Amino acid sequence: MVADVDELSTGVVDGDRRSLARAITLVESTRTDHRAHAVELIERLLPATGDSTRLGISGPPGVGKSTFIEAFGLHVIGEGHRVAVLAVDPSSRRSGGSILGDKTRMSELGRHPDAFIRPTPTGGTLGGLARRTREALLLCEAAGFDIVIVETVGVGQSETAVSDLVDLFLLLVAPGGGDDLQGIKRGIMELADLVVVNKADGDLAAAAHRTAADYRNALGLMRPRWDGAAPEVLTASALDQTGIAEVWSAASSLARAAADVGERDRRRAEQARSWMWDELREELLARLLAEPEVAAAVAQIEAEVAAGRQAPAAGADEILRQARVARHRGDSS
Repeated sequence: MVADVDELSTGVVDGDRRSLARAITLVESTRTDHRAHAVELIERLLPATGDSTRLGISGPPGVGKSTFIEAFGLHVIGEGHRVAVLAVDPSSRRSGGSILGDKTRMSELGRHPDAFIRPTPTGGTLGGLARRTREALLLCEAAGFDIVIVETVGVGQSETAVSDLVDLFLLLVAPGGGDDLQGIKRGIMELADLVVVNKADGDLAAAAHRTAADYRNALGLMRPRWDGAAPEVLTASALDQTGIAEVWSAASSLARAAADVGERDRRRAEQARSWMWDELREELLARLLAEPEVAAAVAQIEAEVAAGRQAPAAGADEILRQARVARHRGDSS
């Protein structure tokens, strides 16, 4: 795919969904020529970004994330917004393939003209977040989607990476007892701006309200992420369509408050700096391994480290030494 950056950028800004899909495919590509086009595309579209509310949604498997996001997205669209969902899917470490199930599970939302759903394979990236999810988010903003949801794989220590992408972090939990509360890592709880107990219906309604009370007590022992923004705990049922409006009201109110006091701009500035350093680290590693002599040495060093004959730190030092030798040879030739 040879990208026409002019054509793609015009199509994205005009809200053409095929152009948006092609643009995201471009930024996800690992080919060197595609990467150069992707960087140029993002640079051109940057002035058209930044006007959306970026919402991260995470939760343990079985909590009903897809059902909740569909009900939530349809409600938000009914309020006059356009919604994009970047559903980050688990990938096979062997094949790189993605499960890509969210688009089929959110079929009604996916058919709506004011919604766009993009399943994105993680490729084994730390935190379950694809490396180019940041850029896909910017492309969705440039295409006029003013609510962008990033759905992460699950809940674990590495899931805190979502905080480097979004304005608000919503943690979805299921009705349960104290053991379930213990299963949610403290780091995730400290990042939550909103906690929503889903499946608050039928026989689980009473348990959901008890769980909400447990989370309120737990969050009361933690410092808020910013002054005056103690996390709110709500109950909802995506199945019965109850509590969804209240979740949207709480999220939109919190987003406005964060913008009013400068918290959103501060957070985004920090995210942009973090993004730059992440890009630098990955680019340096890619260039390092692009040297044939270094790549050959890496294979041998990896084998030594894996066999326990060399310490990992010593292996890293040896790779850097090999890189310096290769660079010196290149400068001398």
